Amino acid sequence: MPTSKPVEVESPPVELWAYAVERYPERRIELVDGRVVIKAMPGKIHNDVVFLLVMLLGPALMERGLRSWGDITLFFGVHEDRFRPDLTVVPRDPRMWSDDHVHADEVLMVVEVVSPSSVQDDHEYKPGRCAKGKVPLYLVIDPAQEIVRLLSQPTEDGYDDEVKVPLGEKLSLPAPFDLVLDTARLLV
Repeated sequence: MPTSKPVEVESPPVELWAYAVERYPERRIELVDGRVVIKAMPGKIHNDVVFLLVMLLGPALMERGLRSWGDITLFFGVHEDRFRPDLTVVPRDPRMWSDDHVHADEVLMVVEVVSPSSVQDDHEYKPGRCAKGKVPLYLVIDPAQEIVRLLSQPTEDGYDDEVKVPLGEKLSLPAPFDLVLDTARLLV
């Protein structure tokens, strides 16, 4: 008599992501390139950089009626990646997929502060996906490498323009911000 072996069925990544989000609501969980990523809790330097950036951008955002959200999921499509950037800048009333998911093509700028566990995703994978999702600006602040990268002009193949400055130098943010960001103020 033949014996049957149990068949292992992989859950689709979005289902695994949804399970992890439900199971660990206090954690920041992303779906990145088919991987469920449970992000480490950010430390002091990471939190300071995000706080100081919000303070620097605040007057320009208020003047232009924009919002900075520290914890929202980017929606690229039903079976697509789900990113939770460190900071997301949106118009006052962006189109939402759900209460905690904003359509990526409504986002004006994504900001990622690189942590040791997110170097490859923040520098390599996420920019390509955000460009494809029509996010106009992708800002990477990397305290360990002491660099700031601004990617702009999204296409299907990635961003066509990149400006990289040492952390501590000035960086021009184009419209809708039209301001010079003094990255030295992120080190205070």
